Amino acid sequence: MVQVRAHQPINADGSINLEAWLDHVLSVDPSLDRAGLREACEFAREAEQQANAAQNLWTEGSSSFRVGLEIAEILADLKLDQDTLVAAVIYRCVREGKVTLQNVQQRFGPVVAKLIEGVLRMAAISASLNPRDSLVLGSQAQVENLRKMLVAMVDDVRVALIKLAERTCAIRAVKEADDEKRQRVAREVFDIYAPLAHRLGIGHIKWELEDLSFRYLEPEQYKQIATLLHERRLDREHYINEVMSQLRAELEATGIKADISGRAKHIYSIWRKMQRKGLQFSQIYDVRAVRVLVPHVRDCYTALGIVHTLWRHIPKEFDDYIANPKENGYRSLHTAVLGPEGKVLEVQIRTQAMHEEAELGVCAHWRYKGTDVKSGSNHYEEKISWLRQVLEWHEELGDIGGLAEQLRVDIEPDRVYVFTPDGHAIDLPKGATPLDFAYRVHTEIGHNCRGAKINGRIVPLNYSLQTGEQVEIITSKQGAPSRDWLNPNLGYVTTSRARAKIIHWFKLQDRDLNVMAGRTLLERELTRLALNSVDYDKLAEKANLKTAEDLFAALGAGDVRQAHVINLAQQLVEPERSTEQLELIPRKAQGYRPGKRGDIQIQGVGNLLTQIAGCCQPLPGDPIVGYITLGRGVSIHRQDCASALQLSAREPERIIQVSWGPVPVQTYPVDISIRAYDRSGLLRDVSQVLLNEKINVLAVNTSSNKDDNTASMSITVEIPGLDALGRLLGRISQLPNIIEVRRTRP
Repeated sequence: MVQVRAHQPINADGSINLEAWLDHVLSVDPSLDRAGLREACEFAREAEQQANAAQNLWTEGSSSFRVGLEIAEILADLKLDQDTLVAAVIYRCVREGKVTLQNVQQRFGPVVAKLIEGVLRMAAISASLNPRDSLVLGSQAQVENLRKMLVAMVDDVRVALIKLAERTCAIRAVKEADDEKRQRVAREVFDIYAPLAHRLGIGHIKWELEDLSFRYLEPEQYKQIATLLHERRLDREHYINEVMSQLRAELEATGIKADISGRAKHIYSIWRKMQRKGLQFSQIYDVRAVRVLVPHVRDCYTALGIVHTLWRHIPKEFDDYIANPKENGYRSLHTAVLGPEGKVLEVQIRTQAMHEEAELGVCAHWRYKGTDVKSGSNHYEEKISWLRQVLEWHEELGDIGGLAEQLRVDIEPDRVYVFTPDGHAIDLPKGATPLDFAYRVHTEIGHNCRGAKINGRIVPLNYSLQTGEQVEIITSKQGAPSRDWLNPNLGYVTTSRARAKIIHWFKLQDRDLNVMAGRTLLERELTRLALNSVDYDKLAEKANLKTAEDLFAALGAGDVRQAHVINLAQQLVEPERSTEQLELIPRKAQGYRPGKRGDIQIQGVGNLLTQIAGCCQPLPGDPIVGYITLGRGVSIHRQDCASALQLSAREPERIIQVSWGPVPVQTYPVDISIRAYDRSGLLRDVSQVLLNEKINVLAVNTSSNKDDNTASMSITVEIPGLDALGRLLGRISQLPNIIEVRRTRP
């Protein structure tokens, strides 16, 4: 659930009661210097008053001074130091031009000034985000701003924490703003800052940012779940209190001193679990949940045994994040049981130290780059290592995808865990290849890679790694990256880290070599796709480059994606040959046609009798749910329909998941020509590639030439787009004995 914004202490005249505010902050952390904080607050307030007097206005209700105090409050709760809180109080005054960084440095020293400067660099990202765009669709301007942000983060972790607190204040404050501003701030927070809070392990800020962003980005879904939670709140609280009393008594009987509390499930996490697992609200096990905090790790497992003795454990609903921590360092025991009255209950068990780290993350025991302070947590080191890793990339990163991949670990939780020959575990995104592994271990190992062994067996470099496999990289001292590794159709690398390292290597090579390699690469791909007679100068102009040579050099160095250039080339094919492009007459699509009863699909049971509810009359495209009636089939309601919400609360077992029929996928007939040295099983292997790529075959014609022992194949397939065609041709070209594979025109 989202947190309620705390009100700052106010004097009778409406101004901030600064002494009461200082009392509150020092009650959280008595080690802070009251006089130093007061000086910073007075400095910020005076700067604002002078600026307002010069402009003949007064806006303390939404002032930079008040926002600075709110940011500092959040950071005080995170146990940040004096310099960080001083920088937080003054930051908005500097950002709004009410005071200069030079004045700040003279008054409060270089550390505070450097922190504010770092946050100002991070603030550049706010201006570049379009609320309708996902982060991965960013422009080059976004890339530059993100680089600045990442460099600032790595220089000092406190910079990222101040920015997190500032964005938390921003999204709290947009409740009364117009819809466009709410969408813009929510998109920025959801795409960047909530995942960053997760990556740093700061749980309570992550949850608040996710819930508030979800509230503005998906208001109907948010209201539906919030309504369902509210309707059951009193019953749930009464039930949780009974469970806590029973569990507390059992733990005390065994001599375990435990702090037990009820835990509110956050709205966004409920919605995400419903979407990911295809569940209804009534099937979410952890809406009713308790958290048990114990002194020692051994007490965690003792408490777990008591819980499982009291109530029956639900199979496959147990996670031991103490023995196997999450990537961001989170540790806890999670179990789901059938509690009193047969209701499902989630129980989380952890130590006080684990709880502090789950809530405060990197702030629980932070230290900075280059210092030597003892620390008992490897997870913290991994977080700092991740931040420093970004600094190595910032000059090499060619697109925004690397940031999205590294920040949004929680959105894409599927990872694979493989082992080095020495037994060290390496985690990678699902679908990663041996080349991704090689560059993850060390840049030079990636550059010199010439092969790979999985569990002692040689595999191709585009093999998809699986959890538990042992990976050994075969290297050569004379090895060097291949430009084919950058071809996404061949699938050699899937992580932006590996791609960035390869691109950087090619950037260091001579321009002449890049021009030659880029021209060869482009001509080969254009020939294979039958995109002939392309004017390279016009193509370079369309790619925002001056000459064809610049285009070849950029392509050879990896600065320009091959797929992007191919798409531009297709657009430049001569008008008289435009009918020969891929956009031919689409196959008759199978999908829903508005107005037909069969437009609605019911999950798990196929087609049933359905009827559109008269209370809300949903239209195709609206989010919908189904209600099983008595004798009249399934009644279809909008998800935000008041009647549907009441039915869901009263009879959740009769609510089912439904959806509109699939959107038709257009496909285009394309002719492909294959030449290969004849061998047994050739047609079978080609057919397997078509099957793996889910490509429909319309016609096949094969012939063999006994004189030169070659085989020729002509295949007509249905392709959804040019990218899919390039990927298919790349996969076929990797088969043994293939001489040439290309698209042919009729």
